[in-house]
Order: sequence, then structure tokens, then C-alpha cells
Amino acid sequence: NPLGFRLGTTQNHHSFWFAQPKNYSEGLQEDKKIRNCIKNYIQKNRKKSSNRKIESDSSSEVITHIEIQKEIDTIHVIIHIGFPNLLKKKGAIEELEKDIQKEVNSVNQRLNIAIEKVKEPYRQPNILAEYIAFQLKNRVSFRKAMKKAIELTKKADIKGVKIKIAGRLGGKEIARAECIKKGRLPLQTIRAKIDYCCYPIRTIYGVLG
Repeated sequence: NPLGFRLGTTQNHHSFWFAQPKNYSEGLQEDKKIRNCIKNYIQKNRKKSSNRKIESDSSSEVITHIEIQKEIDTIHVIIHIGFPNLLKKKGAIEELEKDIQKEVNSVNQRLNIAIEKVKEPYRQPNILAEYIAFQLKNRVSFRKAMKKAIELTKKADIKGVKIKIAGRLGGKEIARAECIKKGRLPLQTIRAKIDYCCYPIRTIYGVLG
């Protein structure tokens, strides 16, 4: 995996806490519950909101990553998000905090949630993947969606990008993989700052990856 391969050089851990070996699994499950709760909250509220443009709906509210820092009496959660429109609404953070506390049952620990907007959203693979998924669900040609996603990366200062889609493309009976690449992408260079995302897309023809 391009992220695990670079852990400790260009990639950092997204969870910062210490636990005794016997309590480690509980802390890991707690992190997963917090991340799932935040993602479910955003998906639930995104469905309620309507009358948006295709561009904003396809890439809005996409979480790039969630950082969790645990202290003795406090859990700090930092949400890195592309376009924080829903979470900026009045009372959204308080509601999200209540949902997480119900899920985690953190009686003795306070919960702090902070939102950090990503400076260059179209540099993030999660946002581009969400954009391609939205286009494919609306029956746009997969090649057109891939080319449009590469055009969006021109807004960000990047040296190279590679997009690969696999599955029953265009509704064909036999599954295949299509790939498009632009610029330099040195995958074997550990010092190279490379980000990666794998995203499943459910269509009427089946699941694409």
C-alpha cells in the first residue's frame, strides 16, 4: 500500500495515544466507532440537503482523514474536510459530539471536535474518487469522468496523477480495468509525497473499484 509503505517518512499516523497491551484493542475499536459515527452523520445530513450543483454535491463534505488524539481526560478529534458546509451550520458540532458520546460511552472523558479545511481539495484522492463516483452514478462515460478528474487536479500544484477503474465498465458483460496517467509518479521512491485512495462505487451494473 502506498500509504503504509511511506509511514514514518512522508505519511504520519492518524491516531495519537498510548495504551497498555490489554487495553489496546478497546482503544482501536473506539477509534473506529468515532470515525464511523462522523462519516454516518455527514452522509445522513447530506441526503437531507438538496438543490445543489453537480460540482459541489459530488465533492462536498468529503473527509480526507480524521485525527484522534487521546489524553487522560480528553479526546481531541480533528476532522480534515474538503468543503465544510454542513459542519459549519449552527449546532452541528454539538449534535455530532452527542452522537459520538452515545456511541463511545466516554463518561470520564471530555470530547473536543475541531474542523480543519483542506487548503487544496483537488489534491486529495478521496475528493477526486468521490467526484468520479458521483459522475458514474449519473451515467457519465467513465473515460470522460476520469479525464475531468485529471483536469481538476490542474487547480492543485501536483506533479503526477494516476486513476484506475475496474469492473463492468459501461455495462459490458466482462469486467476489465482501465487506467489513465498524467505526469510523474515514482511509486518506488519512499521520499516521494504520494497519496492514495481505494473507493468502491455501487452502480446498476455492479460494483466498480
